Amino acid sequence: MRCLIVEDDPAIARDLAAALGGAGFLTEHVGDGETAWFRGGTEDYDLVVLDLGLPRLDGLSVLKRWRAEGRDMPVLVLTARGSWHERVEGIDSGADDYLPKPFRMEELVARARALVRRAGGKPGPVQEMGLLALDTNHQTAAVAGRAVAVTALEFRLLAYLMMQAGRVVSPGELLEHLYGDDASREVNALEALIARLRRKTGQGVIGTRRGFGYFLEAAA
Repeated sequence: MRCLIVEDDPAIARDLAAALGGAGFLTEHVGDGETAWFRGGTEDYDLVVLDLGLPRLDGLSVLKRWRAEGRDMPVLVLTARGSWHERVEGIDSGADDYLPKPFRMEELVARARALVRRAGGKPGPVQEMGLLALDTNHQTAAVAGRAVAVTALEFRLLAYLMMQAGRVVSPGELLEHLYGDDASREVNALEALIARLRRKTGQGVIGTRRGFGYFLEAAA
């Protein structure tokens, strides 16, 4: 799950990246509104954590531009300004959730997970498709009721396929959501990751449509 953190305070941004990274998100950070507007308008993210008090372009303007351009990724708004009318303005501008500062990281992570689940049409923390079950709160996987030990990267791959259940996901899209802007991303690395997961999960979990990509198998 790929997350853009838009926060001009470096210390808060580091704390957000650590908390969300520990929850299985692949995080990227920008510190001003103009860069955020460009990145959010040209890259695909599963979640944006957006501070309102930004240099160069304020957060509400960024959010309004994204929504006017048809960008529909979930956006969790953060602000030190906690008055009710600013919360209403944030929601009216297209925010999916609102968290005033100061806040506890545990609450932010819980809200972030909930937004991603809701966007994928799976509101509960335990998500199932065919033989596979994922617990997004604990980042654990099970196949046919049997626990399967997975790494953070492996879980992120399974979680993204789960979010996209019902369609084939191309290798390029998977690489983008697994590695973000990491220049080391390569198709052969993805193929090796898929092969390793198949050895762990067995047959009937990850399917391939040759020439198109990967998908989660439905129940037999």
